[in-house]
Amino acid sequence: MIVLMVSAVLALLLTLWLISDKSPLTIMDTPNERSLHEQPTPRSGGVAILIAISVTWLILTFTESWPEAMSWIAVAAALIATISLLDDLCELSPLHRILVHGIAAAILIVGEMILFDGWFGAIFTWFAIVWMLNLYNFMDGMDGFAGGMTLLGFGFLALGGWLQGGSEYALYAGVVATAALGFLGVNFPPARIFMGDAGSATLGLLAAAFSLWGIHDGFFVWWFPLLVFSPFVVDATVTLIRRIMNKERIWEAHRSHYYQRLVQLGWGHKKTVLAEYVLMVLAGSSALLLVLLHNSVLTYAVLLGWVLLYILLAIQVHRMEAQQ
Repeated sequence: MIVLMVSAVLALLLTLWLISDKSPLTIMDTPNERSLHEQPTPRSGGVAILIAISVTWLILTFTESWPEAMSWIAVAAALIATISLLDDLCELSPLHRILVHGIAAAILIVGEMILFDGWFGAIFTWFAIVWMLNLYNFMDGMDGFAGGMTLLGFGFLALGGWLQGGSEYALYAGVVATAALGFLGVNFPPARIFMGDAGSATLGLLAAAFSLWGIHDGFFVWWFPLLVFSPFVVDATVTLIRRIMNKERIWEAHRSHYYQRLVQLGWGHKKTVLAEYVLMVLAGSSALLLVLLHNSVLTYAVLLGWVLLYILLAIQVHRMEAQQ
């Protein structure tokens, strides 16, 4: 618990430092026609999160062993953090970013973090990792949203691992969750800082990596992390498919995610993010409950129920837009 508190407090202090006049890093997010915020806001918060995570992981090496999986994860995360911070500073081309994303995904696969065996399994896993880190970036467009998903998502991963005997796994995942908690102290609506690509893309990579690590070590099956992170996965994936079908340039910024549309419908940041938190808690809690019950029939029923719920939520958003 002390280690987890260190992660939260360090992330909070570093984030406060980065929004102060003494900040050594100035990266501003200037509003445009696709933004949901109205004032120029620092977007260096991801640096605080990643430093807090790294320092706390280092502390863990003196109290716990360093799992082999963490070596692969650390190298892949370092690559993503570096290219994403450079992108925050000077806007790299999508080709440069996707190339490094692909290398980081390949590193995890070499570390035997794959969904299933065989060459097809490796290719499918590679695409899943690249998509996860990008969708996390896409969904970081509202105050407190990506931070909340990180807190709750990694929190449920940690609980799932701990309940299945993975205490080390739970500690390393828990550090990510509590770092996000510290960041949320300054990022919750109205946000005074954003995490930027350095934070969102790296956290997306970590979400994929810890999901694969948990699956590989048998702490849970594939649907557990998918359901835990489903508020992000479903919104980003459905939006991508819809934009492809509309022949839009999918690499360009936009405001067509469901959470963005709710904000534009008048819900505002706080109401929308709180509703999303409720959805995250329900998704994670149901995933955890299914792991504990070990009932295959109930599992299929609940997963089908979530599919239907997301369809109904999407229909409701469309209805609300039609009524305006």
